[in-house]
Amino acid sequence: MIIGVPKEIKNHEYRVGLPPAAVRELGGHGHQLLVESQAGAGIGYSDADYGDAGATIVGSAREVFAQAQLLIKVKEPQAAERSMLTPDHTLFTYLHLAPDRPQTVDLLASGATCIAYETVTDAHGHLPLLAPMSEVAGRMSVQAGARCLEKSMGGRGVLLGGVPGVEPARVTVIGGGVVGQNAVAMAVGLGASVTVLDRNIEALRQLDNRYGNRIRTLCSTRDALEQSVIQSDLVIGAVLIPGASAPKLVTRDMLRRMANGSVVVDVAIDQGGCVETSRPTTHADPTYVEEGVVHYCVANMPGALARTSSQALSNVTLPFIVALADQGPVPALLADGHLRAGLNVCAGKVTHRQVAEAHGYEYTEAEPLLRQLQTH
Repeated sequence: MIIGVPKEIKNHEYRVGLPPAAVRELGGHGHQLLVESQAGAGIGYSDADYGDAGATIVGSAREVFAQAQLLIKVKEPQAAERSMLTPDHTLFTYLHLAPDRPQTVDLLASGATCIAYETVTDAHGHLPLLAPMSEVAGRMSVQAGARCLEKSMGGRGVLLGGVPGVEPARVTVIGGGVVGQNAVAMAVGLGASVTVLDRNIEALRQLDNRYGNRIRTLCSTRDALEQSVIQSDLVIGAVLIPGASAPKLVTRDMLRRMANGSVVVDVAIDQGGCVETSRPTTHADPTYVEEGVVHYCVANMPGALARTSSQALSNVTLPFIVALADQGPVPALLADGHLRAGLNVCAGKVTHRQVAEAHGYEYTEAEPLLRQLQTH
């Protein structure tokens, strides 16, 4: 199979779909790798590195799209990339379609088979291809929040861990999943006063067992959430409903009652954000102030830590890419229900229930559609 790796073109996105080590692995399976020139340059991988790994270097994304059957990316295809998709393509990347109608419309029109990293599952009901980026984003959220609390960034001028004789910053983490767990780890490590909220008592129990009285765990009722948010210096939104838009848990009224210069980091922004006032920002212009609160809502946070993120992502995506390439997309999707859970759009149909509900499309069950395609 011909596997293509275009250079990412989203604002300040330096990650790459396949590092050279993964290219070498796929080449060992007999596949041809096409890599756009400079695809990995932002994180220290040269064209020569890819050439040494067995890839053919091509000069433009258009050449990659024209020749490749399986396209491996990191971020959702931008409008220029979507215009090059055809029914002969299988696209494997993060999509986050529920809050993004224009992308959904374009992918349906393309006829391509589009598999989203973020909805692939495992035997435990987890999201293994989302987890490494959630780990990076969770840890980075505290770094970003600490920076935004500095006066020069519009913040209150509060040091996250305080100093002897001065209390530390109060941090509220909304969500005890992978993002929340990693945010808690960083915030506790920096000496902040940490509260974490979730409706999953088992998740809270695990955090309580790990940190004891170094954190406060609360069942996420409206009252508990409101009181925690308005008393916080830093709020981290770490809410996820797989495949669906994030619920707006933090309201504008709550933000009005926070101290001026407080900070919100909405990690859920890829799925529309869990803060009412959130809107996507970029690494080039990451923050804005609304209701006196600094908002950090960068939609590709791990892109700032691109080398670590690319390697971590490739570690978990490579076995699925091998399966797609070795077996062919339709047989691989039929053989693996967990990979099939990642199929969001196929042959002009929406094959993920939450995406269909978000945009008012008819939901098409993936397995019968794939069996129909297999017979043609």
